[in-house]
Amino acid sequence: MSDLELWAGVECTINRVQDVFVSQCEKSGHDSRLTDLELFAQLGVKRLRYPFLWERVEGKNDDDGWYWCTQRIKKIRELKLNPIAGLLHHGSGPLFTHLLDPEFPYHFSLFAKRFAERFYWIEDYTPINEPLTTSRFSCLYGIWYPHLRNDKAWARSMYHQILAIRLAMNAIRSHNPGARLIQTEDLGKAQGTSVLQDQVDFENERRWLTWDLLCGRVDKSHPLFNFLLSCDLKEKELLELVESPCPPDMIGINHYPLSNRFLDHELIHYPIGYHGGNGRQIYADVGAVDSGRSSPIPAKEIFREAWDRYQIPIAITEAHSIGHREQQLAWLCKIWESARCLRLEGADIRAITAWSLLGTFDWNSLCTKYELFYEPGIFDIRVPDRSKPRETVLRKAMSAFARGRQFFHPVLDEPPRWESERRILYAPQKNLNSTPSFRKTSRVILITGAGGTLGRAFNRICRERGICCKSLTRSQLDICQQSHVEQLLDEVKPWYVINAAGYVKVDQAEIETELCFRENLHGPLNLAQACFRRHIGYTHFSSDLVFDGKLEQPYTENDRVAPINVYGHSKAKAELAVLSGHPEALLIRTSSFFGPWDKYNFVVSALKSLKNGRELHASGETIISPTYIPDLVNSVLDLIIDGEQGLLHLSNQTSVTWAELARLAAIVFSLDPSLVVERKNSDLPLIALRPKQSALASSRFNAMPSLHTALECFFDDLEMTLEDSHED
Repeated sequence: MSDLELWAGVECTINRVQDVFVSQCEKSGHDSRLTDLELFAQLGVKRLRYPFLWERVEGKNDDDGWYWCTQRIKKIRELKLNPIAGLLHHGSGPLFTHLLDPEFPYHFSLFAKRFAERFYWIEDYTPINEPLTTSRFSCLYGIWYPHLRNDKAWARSMYHQILAIRLAMNAIRSHNPGARLIQTEDLGKAQGTSVLQDQVDFENERRWLTWDLLCGRVDKSHPLFNFLLSCDLKEKELLELVESPCPPDMIGINHYPLSNRFLDHELIHYPIGYHGGNGRQIYADVGAVDSGRSSPIPAKEIFREAWDRYQIPIAITEAHSIGHREQQLAWLCKIWESARCLRLEGADIRAITAWSLLGTFDWNSLCTKYELFYEPGIFDIRVPDRSKPRETVLRKAMSAFARGRQFFHPVLDEPPRWESERRILYAPQKNLNSTPSFRKTSRVILITGAGGTLGRAFNRICRERGICCKSLTRSQLDICQQSHVEQLLDEVKPWYVINAAGYVKVDQAEIETELCFRENLHGPLNLAQACFRRHIGYTHFSSDLVFDGKLEQPYTENDRVAPINVYGHSKAKAELAVLSGHPEALLIRTSSFFGPWDKYNFVVSALKSLKNGRELHASGETIISPTYIPDLVNSVLDLIIDGEQGLLHLSNQTSVTWAELARLAAIVFSLDPSLVVERKNSDLPLIALRPKQSALASSRFNAMPSLHTALECFFDDLEMTLEDSHED
């Protein structure tokens, strides 16, 4: 049996919401970038799931659509990629049809025939991706068009898609008799409370329906036959599928952390958005991994059930996870290992597919909103030039898999979220620690400056994400003492060091110049050199105050530094020293922190004043780029896991004055923005000079969301009262 193959795919959904078609490839820009295919060819994959979607080709201008296909297929052939042609992906067809249209299957098969006539050499097809999932979202849950919520609409749309697949494959095989059907479906397993056991059993039968219908298994003995008849499907229709089956040449399993579901009649534990029912019982339907009421079902068990049921070759056609980078990496590695182990046990598992090469948009709202909520995949396209996306650590894992090797990374030492207590979001939690202990064998990230705002945030978020860390305060580690640094690194043996220590009093630095340079220059250099000698990764933080403010636009990494105060000089010199002492370091310039866990920041102080009806005097001259600390920390951790290096600007991508920032925060918190009074810098009690414009932009990577999004998160995350306290 040959080695497990590595495939890849582009998230390409075109779903319809009311009369609006939402295209993932338009959002990612892939629709207009032929050069992406060259990136994909460099991955070493055996096959590429690629969209030649009906709505994209025939929904607008037919000639333009066919030209788009021709151009890409020509490039795919030049690059010697083997495409798996997808013709409908969570779609309902062009405007002239829809899932409940009796002519839908025939319209679709005509499109498939026209496609196969033009591109007869293509051998592998997924005519319609995930018919069961699409029918559920469109006709059972009302999320996508035609926005219905009843069993009859669900069953009819399901039948139309299965018939369309059969007719399409017949049409395709009339031009290419050897064409193969690789039929995909999201596959998980349901669990639930004993009260809902009948519904759990029903869901565990329904999950197979796509493949059962295609294989001609839904005859009178099938557990769902009578139910489908009660949904107004005709016996003749079902038996025709039995008599003329279209079994897949390969089962394509799409499996995600939330594919496994838990049904719970105790609604009180869950947000109302998860409440539903079957007409007889009301229950919550949530991801089993989030419920805390069941043990996680291993992916390997799901794959084995599919193999045992069908004995048809299997490919894992989508392996992707939402979440932070370590979770994405752990899921990809787990799916690869599960498939590999099952293959060694004799199951015919052919491949896994690294899905979402260019990431996904707005799946947090199931693609019902156009908010451009982005999650990266193998590549991260949040770069100024999208034709040159950033490679994430997933690319490195793929490279190892393509060579038949395992992939190792320190963040994989800890169990992933879905195997730990951190996974529990909803059900009652007993004796669960909010800050989990780590394995003794796990390699650690060392965080210095643990007593400061940034150090505390890194410690907190690392623990929330399950990243093993060790945090040290200034009293535990004086980074200016070289011998102490050397000794501690040899004892702890971290795989990475995040230096969150430093002198932060901008005005006081004009007086305490020697102390400022000691902590901002000499200490970071000690750490950088010691880490480099030990091949330990290193991140250091700099400031927007390395600039003089004369530029009339936000500063990028390429702009010349010219500090105008002591603090800025200390940071500018440290940048040169750190990159000289550790050429592989990650150096982050950032600006104007605010966060939900620290009461000593401008936004919290401003909101307290406004909450209590007091005027707030703030600079209307100085332009900054505010930085929400949780966004900063999460972005930096992702970059560290990816192995990013060099100088990078990170902020919340907005240029405002301090007064404007206060007004924006007031609006989000429903306070009176008119209480904010703009002042000139000369009227404020400042000792050190400030650049009038120190906003940051990046020529490399735009990792963080907008300021408005950050302020909305701040509103949700704030952990302190805005009332006056004795300390204030």
